[in-house]
Amino acid sequence: MSQFDVHRNPGINQTAIPYVVVVQSAAFDKLGRRLVIPLLADGDRRTSVRIPHSDTTPIVTVKGRRLVLNPFEMVSVDVRKLGAPVASLANAGDAIIAALDEVLSRAWG
Repeated sequence: MSQFDVHRNPGINQTAIPYVVVVQSAAFDKLGRRLVIPLLADGDRRTSVRIPHSDTTPIVTVKGRRLVLNPFEMVSVDVRKLGAPVASLANAGDAIIAALDEVLSRAWG
C-alpha cells in the first residue's frame, strides 16, 4: 500500500464517496492504519460548500470519473478494511500535498 493509492470506499455512502486516497507517508506503514481523504463524486452537494481557497479541493480523475478531494473529511482507516488499490494518484501527489498544506498551514491565521 503506497501513498496516493486509491481504494474503494470501505465505509458508508459509497455513491457520494466512491473512493478514498491514502495520504499517509510510508514511514508509518507498521501502524496498521492509513490516513485517507475521501474522493467525492463531482457534483455531490458537499462539494458545493464554500471553501475559501479552491486549491484545498482539487479535481482528480479515477477510472475516467471526475472526483473532488475533500481533505476536511480526512480519516484514519484500518488497513484490513481498505482492500486492494484500484488506481494511483501519484501524478496528482503535489496537488494533494498542497491541499493538505493549505488546510494545516498556519499561514492563514
